[in-house]
Amino acid sequence: MEERPVFPNKILPYLLILPQLIFTIVFFIWPAIQSVYLSLQRTDPFGLRSQFVGLANFISLLTDKYYLQSIWTSIVFSLTVTLITLSVALILAVSANKPIYGSKIFRTLLIWPYALAPAVAGVLWLFLFQPSIGILARFLNKIGINWNYHLNGMQALLMVILVSSWKQVSYNFIFFLAGLQSIPQSLIEAAQMDGANSRKIFWSIVFPLLSPTTFFLIVMDLVYAFFDTFGVIDALTKGGPGKATEILVYKVYVDGTINFNISSSSAQSVILLIIVSILTALQFRFIEKRVYYGG
Repeated sequence: MEERPVFPNKILPYLLILPQLIFTIVFFIWPAIQSVYLSLQRTDPFGLRSQFVGLANFISLLTDKYYLQSIWTSIVFSLTVTLITLSVALILAVSANKPIYGSKIFRTLLIWPYALAPAVAGVLWLFLFQPSIGILARFLNKIGINWNYHLNGMQALLMVILVSSWKQVSYNFIFFLAGLQSIPQSLIEAAQMDGANSRKIFWSIVFPLLSPTTFFLIVMDLVYAFFDTFGVIDALTKGGPGKATEILVYKVYVDGTINFNISSSSAQSVILLIIVSILTALQFRFIEKRVYYGG
């Protein structure tokens, strides 16, 4: 019978998790409580005086056409980024998992973009697509495409989607590759002996076994698109032109830090938290039913 380790010190476990508890309370729970409190107040730009106004800030936001436009932009942006990153990462992981010469080098190169900060990734792509100095921007103009994302909102949104997707593909690639390498080779060999082709094997065996990884990445990609793409947008477009790339998290920053509208910014933070919580709950409610965890 296996002996279980016994820790006589009853206080040590609490001391070990205390730093993490303090970090969570100070940087996550307390700011969230403050946001909820400020969202119910009307505060002056310097935060010196405030007055309780109930849900007035939320009503004002939900009747603001620019805020509704920001919600729509965020939905399009997050769904497109999630779809692109999952598709491209899965294709790359399947290719890199094959026994080809130099596969380790390819895997390392594909992981590198994840090490870059979002703002650095934005600056790198700026040198490619900046209308005046960008190499690819000049090429597009030469072949007849009038490329200027400073003036064209659709081009600006397309560019931030591409850069945000490129940054996240590496993260998805790592998990997909690990998932592929954990699939028992005996299952694939048995299917090959039964005469199944590569496409049949992938959709009948490989992809269902990757469903836990795919579900996890869908959740993480949506959270990434909503919260972690701030640096890319700030470096490339700053929400413009004409608010075409102003997603919810960037509008919170603009209204709170630049326009000093603390009440509106706090209400937006609360709404953003609710939207992401609902999206996550819906994923666990409906998509998780199609996930196969094996065992």
